[in-house]
Amino acid sequence: MPDTSNILHQYLPYKLQQQDGQMLCHWLNTNNNTFTEPFFHETIGKIRSSLKGHWLNSVSDLEMLKIWAEDMEAVAPTAFIFHVSRCGSTLLTQLLSTNEQNIVLSEVPFFDSLLRAPYQPTRVSKQEAYILLKAAFKFYGQKRTGNEKHLYVKLDSWHINFYQELRALFPDVPFIMLYRKPNEVLDSHRKLRGMQAVPTVIEPEIFGFTSEDLTVNNLDAYLAKVLERYFEKFLEAAEHDPLSMLLNYNEGIATMINRLAAFTGIEFNDRQLADMQERSKFHSKFPDQVFNEDRGQQIPPYLEKVMALYEQTEQKRLIVKVQD
Repeated sequence: MPDTSNILHQYLPYKLQQQDGQMLCHWLNTNNNTFTEPFFHETIGKIRSSLKGHWLNSVSDLEMLKIWAEDMEAVAPTAFIFHVSRCGSTLLTQLLSTNEQNIVLSEVPFFDSLLRAPYQPTRVSKQEAYILLKAAFKFYGQKRTGNEKHLYVKLDSWHINFYQELRALFPDVPFIMLYRKPNEVLDSHRKLRGMQAVPTVIEPEIFGFTSEDLTVNNLDAYLAKVLERYFEKFLEAAEHDPLSMLLNYNEGIATMINRLAAFTGIEFNDRQLADMQERSKFHSKFPDQVFNEDRGQQIPPYLEKVMALYEQTEQKRLIVKVQD
């Protein structure tokens, strides 16, 4: 079989499409672009814009993704970042992306498509989806400047429901669990609701929801149920997985960066820390805007259960921190 690693260098599998009963994989030439945008769909948009319409729509079947990944040299994942949404995860990845030695992937749509494919009429089994996911990581972990040493992957918030599957795929990779007070998360979603905050946009089976869970006619109460699932999974990981670490947004960004560095076994020099400190002054999703935050205070009744789970998570974090 010919070596395709050089031919495919710079290419990414970026979209799944079902056509005539077959799942197809669309490929995009990154054109030497690096990944520094707050979200990866913005990176895709930047790449396509840089090509000014002069690009080929390259398509293959999914089997080729697995075959081509076999010869691909890539940076292995340094850490996966799970989060409860609106909890500083975007800022954290933006700070990590200031270091040219880091490849930072923030909520890659292709990863989400693979993880959710078994819950959709795609004929992709769970086992097949996880094999494809591991192959896709090799393409996204390619060295594009030659300086890359670390690969940080921030997943979508609902991917914590795939925690056990991801741990089986990556048994030695640290898992970072980032969270904040649920009422503060809720306040953020009231301004602009994410996909997971609207019933059935993300397949209910992924959360383990029943039909009764979906009858909630209050969007805030529905989000509370979603957050309950997140914190339950965080507690499960913290209890049984020594390679998982709890981070609270309210610890402050400098503390979070230092704890993440220590847990993943890397060091930041003074210049890198200064770059991160400067970037932290600006909005995580809108880098040209100075960050200003209002934090929620009220605790409605439907948040009582998840607030209790938050307190349990905090107790677990503080116990582990003291032990360290």
